[in-house]
Amino acid sequence: MAEAISQKTGRGAAPKGGKGRVLYVGQSYYNTWYLSRALRELGWVADTVNIDPDDHSRQFYHGQDFDLRYRGKSDALRHLKFYAWALRNYDIFHFSGANNLTFSTYFGRLGFLPAQWDVKLLKKLGKRVVYSNNGCLDGVSQSSFRQWLPEPVCDICPWRDMPHVCSDERNMAWGKLRNTLTDYQVTLGGNRKDYNDDPVVHEVPEFYCLDQNFWQPDMMIPANYRLPFPESTVKIYHAVANSESRTDASTKQNIKSTHIYLPTVERLKAEGYDVELIFFYDVPNEKLRFYQAQADIVVDMLTFGFFGATVREAMMLGKPAVCFLRPEWLESMRREIPEYVDELPVVSATPHTVYDVLKDLVEHPEKRREIGRRSREFAVKWHSAEAGARRFDQIYTELLLGAGAESPAGGWARRGAPGAARPSREGQSA
Repeated sequence: MAEAISQKTGRGAAPKGGKGRVLYVGQSYYNTWYLSRALRELGWVADTVNIDPDDHSRQFYHGQDFDLRYRGKSDALRHLKFYAWALRNYDIFHFSGANNLTFSTYFGRLGFLPAQWDVKLLKKLGKRVVYSNNGCLDGVSQSSFRQWLPEPVCDICPWRDMPHVCSDERNMAWGKLRNTLTDYQVTLGGNRKDYNDDPVVHEVPEFYCLDQNFWQPDMMIPANYRLPFPESTVKIYHAVANSESRTDASTKQNIKSTHIYLPTVERLKAEGYDVELIFFYDVPNEKLRFYQAQADIVVDMLTFGFFGATVREAMMLGKPAVCFLRPEWLESMRREIPEYVDELPVVSATPHTVYDVLKDLVEHPEKRREIGRRSREFAVKWHSAEAGARRFDQIYTELLLGAGAESPAGGWARRGAPGAARPSREGQSA
């Protein structure tokens, strides 16, 4: 199928500026989609291929250039053809997500190929392999992660007792493999234990980027997405993706702290405050933004130690966001990105302080507006697609040119880039 795509579309001229060619293998929500579009504006060939076999997850993605569908074992041959085509057309391969260093899950089912042969071959051919971290399962053992105090988040996570999802053995094996196969890794949050405590791993907030126009604070809200509350009501937004698998069925606890926010908001209401918790789960973020835009406060994890997509979206929409910022992680981040830490407008809270934090924000609308203003500015500076493109223009260029480890991007590439060619097609399937 890859050869068929190449034959049908041909190869376009090298982009202006003669920059390299990067393929994002696997989705990272919408981050790689917007980053690749912005990199094209800077002269890169930048494409994405969706390798996710889970149709449910696809609702959270915003697009792809190639789509490796999983309809049966015969698709393994089509995926192999795409891989062979990609080898000829890209210099950098950027993967995302724990246990996703592969082009296709079907490759492991063929039986006659060794594990990770596809990525190992990339390395032998001199290609650059980049990877993006996606959370607590990624390179850190459960035993290490639960040592973070004051309240171990693992205690409220149902995955703690699911070794096929999270265990010391699984997480450490993955971390070792990941660090062996990658030239450069990006992360955000400062959780530098086990295999995340490695020179190849860097704090790069710009990877986790959004479209600042798509998440526009003054966007028009369709009538069918209007919340049924008066303007005076302080609307506290909370969301949980994949809620069922991430919530303990017996205790109703989850790492997003829903079990803490529900009684906290009820307490505020009982004390006479005009507040409402607006709660959503498993809603595609393309639609979720309409509800987020109507919120006054966005709340997230209170024991994990940092934030993810929900808070980044909130900041881009100009909303004050609340979650726990682990001091040790902030200090770790400060070594690479001190300006990011100093400017971060997120309001930190714990399970013990969140009532007072929320009460203060509810009582002071001017404070909410000021934090919201700073949040939008911060998100545009650090998490916009344009910011991501500028940063990765530097990182990728240094990798291709063989910059030394002492360079700002820390690239360890060993030879220059071949000429860039533009495979010009949109939304093709293989």
